Amino acid sequence: MTFFSSVLSDPPEVKITNDRPLEKDLYKMMWSRPEYRVVAPGEQIAQEFLAQAKPPKGASVIDLGCGTGRGALNLAFFGGMNVTMVDFADNCLDEDIVPMLETQSHAMRFVEADLSQPLPVSAAYGFCTDVMEHIRPHHVDRVLDNCLAACQHVFFQIATEDDIMGKLVGHKLHLTVQPYSWWLQKFNDRKCIIHWSEERDGYCLFYVTAWASGADIVDIGVINLDDEKVKANVKHNISLGFQQVQPYPTNDVEVMIVGGGPSLAANMDKIKELRASGVKLVAINNAYQYCLDNGVTPSAFVMVDGRDFNKRFVENVVDDCKYFIASQCDPSVFEKLPKERTYIWHTSAEMVNNILAEQYDKWYPIPGGSTVLLRAIPLFRMLGFKRFHLFGCDSCLEDGKHHAYEQEENDGQLVAPVNVGGKIFYCNPWMISQAQEFIDLIRMLGDEIELEVYGGLLRHILETGASYADIKEI
Repeated sequence: MTFFSSVLSDPPEVKITNDRPLEKDLYKMMWSRPEYRVVAPGEQIAQEFLAQAKPPKGASVIDLGCGTGRGALNLAFFGGMNVTMVDFADNCLDEDIVPMLETQSHAMRFVEADLSQPLPVSAAYGFCTDVMEHIRPHHVDRVLDNCLAACQHVFFQIATEDDIMGKLVGHKLHLTVQPYSWWLQKFNDRKCIIHWSEERDGYCLFYVTAWASGADIVDIGVINLDDEKVKANVKHNISLGFQQVQPYPTNDVEVMIVGGGPSLAANMDKIKELRASGVKLVAINNAYQYCLDNGVTPSAFVMVDGRDFNKRFVENVVDDCKYFIASQCDPSVFEKLPKERTYIWHTSAEMVNNILAEQYDKWYPIPGGSTVLLRAIPLFRMLGFKRFHLFGCDSCLEDGKHHAYEQEENDGQLVAPVNVGGKIFYCNPWMISQAQEFIDLIRMLGDEIELEVYGGLLRHILETGASYADIKEI
């Protein structure tokens, strides 16, 4: 018996007919049958959502296609969430849930609405269980878009096999029965950040966000190479047999992402203290070697830049470090890396989708901005980490220095003064772009990460809540 099966393993059969009623009428008919209420998938999976999202008490959530309402009750009771239940069948709620709309009105409410239409409500979180497989194929894209637009982060549970309960009324209920990889592609097509996902027997789970604001989170991390070179790199590198990154369950492990900004030098003692206490250290680009030179061994290394000079950043391969290299990187980067500790990942550039599809059944693109920092954060969120410390991620110069160490590739760049809420910072053009994209990334991830930044313009942005309009070149 699968997750979605009723305890009535063989419901009374009614002959399937072609004269299908309107979907709303069909489900009002289904909810009038007590047998259809026996199993509520939302009730059974609510704890999984709470474990992956870890929403703060009082956070808003929409139960998208709420059915019996028992899933919503679990979110309100166990998660302390503020729940809006949405369904297009006004008789869906269990009899003992209906009175709670009055007695628990501070925590639970019901809105009659059709998911194929833009929703009249919005929330930080969405909870959509045992719904998408019921949608007519030609409405799937519309419903996905409406759910993702209404909620900043959405948890989906989707059946991947046929239903058994339609026999009660003579009409098939699961109209879009597709495998995990098909649904994954739907989320990839929308450039979702996939916080977590999993394929299980008879169903699949996704926890994603598609939100962005301002200048949307776009894939501009390949601007240092021409398109043909990017394609050639990706095609070569994915043929080497390195393992791909994939989503992992959310954990409470702290991670520091260490970049090479000038404030890094002043914070090495703090980095060593956190490292000694067990905090994982993720080094980006040449900050990796700087950490090694200062007696600190990184837990992981991340690279996205495709230019060939970056291979020098990983010439010193060390034990107990994992290497996360973008498929667009120069092939020379992979040559000395240990296969058992090296993971390949992909940006969401559309130009390489066909190449990836030829090699893989499924893959997990990492959207983000134009720098490795803006990819490392969503990458490690997908790997299950939520709690981040950022060191050397300044996005500004300090005493004329662009890095805590010599890096000649950045010498001689234009320097522009930038006024952010009355405070002046001096920045190279790429630093200004990173600061603007950082604002978008924080808005996109919302409550999905806990972030502390040590030094520079990015710390100022986080502390003051600066917006795009507050970043003004002088």
